[in-house]
Amino acid sequence: MAQQRRKSPSNYRSGTDFTMEFGKFRFRFNTRDFRERVDMAAAQLGFVEAGTLGGDEIDQLVELVAHGEVRSDGTLASHLVEHRETLLGFDDDLVHWLRKLVFRGAYLDHRVKEDLLEVTFDEATGDFGYAEPEGGRALLELAPTPSWRALQFRRL
Repeated sequence: MAQQRRKSPSNYRSGTDFTMEFGKFRFRFNTRDFRERVDMAAAQLGFVEAGTLGGDEIDQLVELVAHGEVRSDGTLASHLVEHRETLLGFDDDLVHWLRKLVFRGAYLDHRVKEDLLEVTFDEATGDFGYAEPEGGRALLELAPTPSWRALQFRRL
């Protein structure tokens, strides 16, 4: 007898250090998973160059995503304070987008793990994408993200 696919995914869980809730979903992350996802989200938004942050700077980004503010001192925290009016404090700010991309990445990864999505590769463009396993819908397209490259944090 063939195994029947679940219609909706369960909640993502890699640990209990951080919790994010969106709609009916509650995702729980261990510290390492959350740090990596925050770092990748910041790079995807152009706020940092991928792979350039030190441990203290990633910790400050994690604070920002987890608490909506940076409570510790450091170079990244100073950069956020300097550009606060442009980066923070409105509905579609940097915190919103970092949280959205952390959640989106975990959501997609979890759906792939539960066989609700398949990873695809377009040889012509070299891009990866997602598709429903039974082909019910065409390739899943991710909504575009804003860029914070103009206010990018650069290590001294």
